[in-house]
Amino acid sequence: MSLVFGLQAVPFAVGQQSSMQVAWGWIISIAIFGGFVAVGVASSIMRGVETAAAFVAISFLVALITWPLAVQDPTYVQPQVPWLWYLVTVATSAAAVAFSLWVATGYLLLAPVIYGLIRLTPSGGGVEPLRAALDGSYSIILGGAVLILITLLRQASVTVDTAQNMAVARYSSAIREHATELERVQVDAIVHDSVLTTFISASRAFSPDERALATTMARNAMSHLTTAASVTPFDESSTSLTSMRERIQVLVSNLGANVEVRAKGLDDHVIPAAAAEALYSAAVQAIVNSVQHAGGEEVSRWVSVNWAREMVTVEVGDTGSGFNPAAVPGERLGVRVSITERLANAGGEASIHTKTGSGTVISLTWPRAVPRAQIVPTDVAEEEE
Repeated sequence: MSLVFGLQAVPFAVGQQSSMQVAWGWIISIAIFGGFVAVGVASSIMRGVETAAAFVAISFLVALITWPLAVQDPTYVQPQVPWLWYLVTVATSAAAVAFSLWVATGYLLLAPVIYGLIRLTPSGGGVEPLRAALDGSYSIILGGAVLILITLLRQASVTVDTAQNMAVARYSSAIREHATELERVQVDAIVHDSVLTTFISASRAFSPDERALATTMARNAMSHLTTAASVTPFDESSTSLTSMRERIQVLVSNLGANVEVRAKGLDDHVIPAAAAEALYSAAVQAIVNSVQHAGGEEVSRWVSVNWAREMVTVEVGDTGSGFNPAAVPGERLGVRVSITERLANAGGEASIHTKTGSGTVISLTWPRAVPRAQIVPTDVAEEEE
């Protein structure tokens, strides 16, 4: 806008240069029109706008005050309107941008009043007082409208910034609460998986095989705690599916149970470390549950890790006695916390397919592609930790 109004005043400024002092004409013209260019550049790069606008406002006020001294013959009646007239509104707009509301209001009143006084002098045109008052009043009205508009825009901008800061603060608070909830679920799962289950197994270990199993579970518990301390809910590192399958293979071999580990389509695919840890921990809990409750050596067990359609699926199954998920007591955390909630918090889901006498298949998928599957109750519950 400053460039447009500046160009409008250029022909009048050039036409009146012959009656002006040469030095004044060049200095003031370069200062004002150069200030307009500076405002345009500052607005484009979004830096130094207020400084450039303040320079324009001050340069214009200096030019206005020194106008009677700038003409070659102060007694000569200027036949044209001083070219500064076309820039009064631009100068008040620049003051509104550069200064506070009170300073800009003072400038709005001062600049038109000085211009009206100049219009009364011969160098300003020697007009009647009524004409000078009308010119000054017009400048005040137009400049006041611009000042009100700029003030409203500033207030709106402050309101938007305040609302944005509040929204960011609320979002940060929600993130902290979510992280706290994730940590709570993780701690619950670790306590169940790594501590309670190990203690219970150790208390029931009477035969050499049972003691060996309890020892292995204790080692796995220590590994669980170490891994959990290094993986946060918002860990951005990645883990390959192949390494996750190898961890499951090591666990199975240490348990001493006959569990077949299968894999398909893993290649070099990787997933977030938090998701991999959730899948691995849920699979461990499902395997331990199967070993403890599904039956003895006559039961077949398997774990499969598959990648298809940008989704990883870990399936833990057996041909054991099965159980009824709806009949599992609420204080038992194995399925609800260690498997279901853990996968949900990592962005995946767990579904359990079981029937009395027909075995159990627990399917763990990441990421969640469909609404969380509902666990369909069956008729007989199997005791589960």
